[in-house]
Amino acid sequence: MKGIHIFLAEGFEPIEALAPCDVLRRGGLDVRLVAVEEEPVVLSAHGIAVGPDTFLSVLASAPERTTAEDVMIFPGGMPGARNLAENRKLMALMREHYAAGGTLAAICAAPGLVLSQLGDLAGVEFTCYDGFEAPMMAKGANYTAAGTVTSGRIITGRGPGYATEFGLAILAAVKGAEAAEAVRAGMFLA
Repeated sequence: MKGIHIFLAEGFEPIEALAPCDVLRRGGLDVRLVAVEEEPVVLSAHGIAVGPDTFLSVLASAPERTTAEDVMIFPGGMPGARNLAENRKLMALMREHYAAGGTLAAICAAPGLVLSQLGDLAGVEFTCYDGFEAPMMAKGANYTAAGTVTSGRIITGRGPGYATEFGLAILAAVKGAEAAEAVRAGMFLA
């Protein structure tokens, strides 16, 4: 699937969706917020209503053209991450995207609930919210308590406090460290 997409399901963690979206757009990337259900707004875990740019149903899969610069992003939050993981169409699209060479990014509960639905993850380094490590580890991935981890074409973040760093890690993966550092400096981040 071409492009950079952040997937929203009811109950998503707002900072984990919107901070990366903001960082990536500051970095000059075209990022689309995608609702997994066909509703005009998606309600976050904290009652914040967000209007999506598009819907999962209108996205067309184009695995033959997918590159590492094409990113599917999954915010955490409960029950948002679980709602993402239970969407069969989305999980099939994620597996197709990754198999075709695309990048995956997940934060908080999403690595454990969403990314764990990939096949063998032997050797992949990851982080996630405390208590969601087991599903990824069962697939052979190695947990670390770092704020963000980039391991090949998989980028993970630990939780809400790392949402901006997570966005910067995605930006660095797509446009390079220099672009991420320019955005970091423009946001006055240490």
